[in-house]
Amino acid sequence: MTQARPYGGVDAADRLARRRARLLDAGLKLLGSNIDPAELTVRGICREAGVATRYFYESFTDKDEFVAAVFDWVVAGLATTTQAAVAAARPEEKNRAGMANIVQTIERDPRVGRLMFSSQLSNAVVVRKRQESGALFAMLSGQHVETMLRRPANDRIKALAHFVVGGVGQTISAWLAGSIRLTPDELVDQLTAIVDELGEPRLFRD
Repeated sequence: MTQARPYGGVDAADRLARRRARLLDAGLKLLGSNIDPAELTVRGICREAGVATRYFYESFTDKDEFVAAVFDWVVAGLATTTQAAVAAARPEEKNRAGMANIVQTIERDPRVGRLMFSSQLSNAVVVRKRQESGALFAMLSGQHVETMLRRPANDRIKALAHFVVGGVGQTISAWLAGSIRLTPDELVDQLTAIVDELGEPRLFRD
């Protein structure tokens, strides 16, 4: 099979990866704005990314797959940095570290908050991906509780994990909408205080 030759010192795989990265970044910019996903066009996405339209189909079969890929990319980044922040914190500061990373990420890049939490963005693909990411964060939250309490996984821990993820997500959504008027630091304080209270060991007795 003929191998694609390097162009400008960059091989074909690297060029594809760079174009994909530009498309994903363009997707976050567009989905994190006031544009309805239904109004997105392949031509518009490629124009924002600065690539020719034909390159879109190197990585994505259609717009739905593209929107899902953008969401997965954002969630993976947030999950990675949150896990790192929690792992680096002292035991008594782990909840705060996790909440602070999420809120600070959204504060630095509001596009992330809109894509993951804004109630105004109700595209069917986004809704499905939010449900999937909720399950992911519930799993990570459950693992954190298991480690802190030194208890094996059980349905009580799973129930708490889903409750925390749903509650935090809904609170951040309300904060982004302006229904909750707290500074980012105040929001972190409030979320941390709630989650700390929910860590009461008696909640997990068999």
